[in-house]
Amino acid sequence: MSEDHHATADTNVFLVLSTFGDHASAETCAQYLVKHRHAACVQIDGPIRSVYQWKGEIEADDEFRLLVKTSSQALDECVATLQKRHPYDLPEIVVLNASASTAYASWVTEQTSTRE
Repeated sequence: MSEDHHATADTNVFLVLSTFGDHASAETCAQYLVKHRHAACVQIDGPIRSVYQWKGEIEADDEFRLLVKTSSQALDECVATLQKRHPYDLPEIVVLNASASTAYASWVTEQTSTRE
């Protein structure tokens, strides 16, 4: 698949960031997102150190960050799944619109398409 062949294709992909308190819950969510085609790929980073204020106190915790790659068609379901399946009271769900290579964007779109 050459870049020129898909020159008119949409090159937007969405990156969704979220953090989890343990590797097991991050892995479970990542597997679910890919299995149900809400994401083409999910990377798990960590542990990372998060410092934040919660209920008036400074907190510092080790967390695992998901970097979810999805398409415009699957974005709403991806975010809804994160909100529903996340163990935190207030989950971090940050959506970034990014431009990717045409071939990669096409792959993301294909992987997140509903198939009968």
